[in-house]
Amino acid sequence: MSIQYIKDEKGNPQYVVIPYDVYFQMRLHSAETETQSEAEGWEDIPYEHDKYDDVGIPDDIITLMSEEKVSLQAAWRIYKGLSQQEVAEKLGISQSAVSQLESPDSRPQKRTREKLAALYGCTQEQISLRI
Repeated sequence: MSIQYIKDEKGNPQYVVIPYDVYFQMRLHSAETETQSEAEGWEDIPYEHDKYDDVGIPDDIITLMSEEKVSLQAAWRIYKGLSQQEVAEKLGISQSAVSQLESPDSRPQKRTREKLAALYGCTQEQISLRI
């Protein structure tokens, strides 16, 4: 069974992501044993599937983000073993522009995402959490 642990900055488990069928079976078992008043605590939340639901980000990138406390773009750069200056030279921009791209609130333009994705060997969707 595939289980993903989401840890805090100290490495302590905070959440667990489990396959939906496992959750469903656990919920069925729970529903059989709980009273009506306990069951009322569950709320249905509407959900709409979109094209980014199946975009994966490698565990190594997530680990870098968590351990180094860096943005997604910075984690990709570090993962690929590049400095900000090297990325700047390859993209034809300044090192300070790369630093700005790596800020947590950065929203790179499509062309910039394309260049970064090509440089890092990933997809545009894997470069930015906000498309």
